[in-house]
Amino acid sequence: MKVGIIGSGGREHSICQSIKKSSKIDKLFCFPGNAGTESIAENIKIDLDDFEKIKNFILKEKIDLVVVGPEKPLVEGLVDYLEQFKINVFGPNKISSQLEGSKIFTKKICEKFNIPTAKFGIFQNRNDAKEFITKSNYPTVVKADNLASGKGVYICNDESQAVSAINEIFDGKFGKAENVLIEEFLDGEEMSFFTIHDGITFKTFETAQDHKRALEGDKGKNTGGMGAYSPSRLITEELKIKIIDKIIKPTLDGLAELGSKYKGFLYTGLMIVNNEPYLIEYNVRMGDPECQTILPKLKTDLTEILIACCESRLDKLNIEWHDKKSLCVVVCSKGYPDKFNKNIEISNIDKIVLSDNEFLFHAGTKKIEDKIFSNGGRVLNFVCLSDNFSKAKKSILRNLHNLNWSNGFYRKDIGYRVVD
Repeated sequence: MKVGIIGSGGREHSICQSIKKSSKIDKLFCFPGNAGTESIAENIKIDLDDFEKIKNFILKEKIDLVVVGPEKPLVEGLVDYLEQFKINVFGPNKISSQLEGSKIFTKKICEKFNIPTAKFGIFQNRNDAKEFITKSNYPTVVKADNLASGKGVYICNDESQAVSAINEIFDGKFGKAENVLIEEFLDGEEMSFFTIHDGITFKTFETAQDHKRALEGDKGKNTGGMGAYSPSRLITEELKIKIIDKIIKPTLDGLAELGSKYKGFLYTGLMIVNNEPYLIEYNVRMGDPECQTILPKLKTDLTEILIACCESRLDKLNIEWHDKKSLCVVVCSKGYPDKFNKNIEISNIDKIVLSDNEFLFHAGTKKIEDKIFSNGGRVLNFVCLSDNFSKAKKSILRNLHNLNWSNGFYRKDIGYRVVD
């Protein structure tokens, strides 16, 4: 069969790599892909905003299954559009994707279905928002309502920081802003909980904890993610049941009331406070770098799982995992998440020799005449599976030392809570 993967990041390279292992696969396409996907798939340069061009290519090449990686085309309704033409596509429809597309959409479902989450206020202009923060307790959390590539969240320690955050959001830092969300700060530990859905049933799809801040010690600006580890150190059977019963099932009930069945990956971002889960946010796709961290642990054929979801028979499939710990460290361009240079050669990448339990996933890279160049803020993902996190980290640091890319930086403390 032929499979097409939409996207160009580390998440999409790891999905390509997992799908490639299937005996069912004849050919892979990646739209538009990166230097990593180019070695295992045919990269197709295409505007992801041009749904018609994407559809025409899929039909022309007779692609059997399309997997949508990033959030923007999901939120804008690519799944709905392709399904009109009887194209088999894995990912949530436009209504369900509002769980990520609008934080306020999600908060209203939380309110109606008593889903535990931080107390919040919604404001349509900066004056009302600023008046509210004069009475707020600190720290407080200010969020852009719309998509912000994981960066539209400000943890503000005083009123001046909150005012600055409100101004940046309404000034269009993350696109046109019609609303801002202000939440109470929950003091706990974050955890990512993943499920996979076929519109009727769902199964858990591992857990992870990621590091969002750019600098060591979880300091600096928020990023799309500097690294992650799986499984989460917090997960227990008791906590898993609470997450499913108090958060995920009521959310699916809320979507059903709107006439939508959820199909695809669901990333539930949580704050765990005294062993109680609170919903921070939903992502309607696998996380990045959590996807790169989790998929190497998967024992079951990913292609089989995706097809089962598209055919609403996930309940018949048993998803199996390797009993390993996984750690991922992201290499970024110097200056990220602010201004950084592109088109810098990564000259030592061919010196990286990976063992069976080591993985290198490309993100912001491109290939020009057999050389690899940076093409984004987050550039490479080094992943290792091991019996313990300490061994995994040592392997990754060895590979990072061999890479020795002078234009990049990475956090040396990824997984510090679980590494001895």
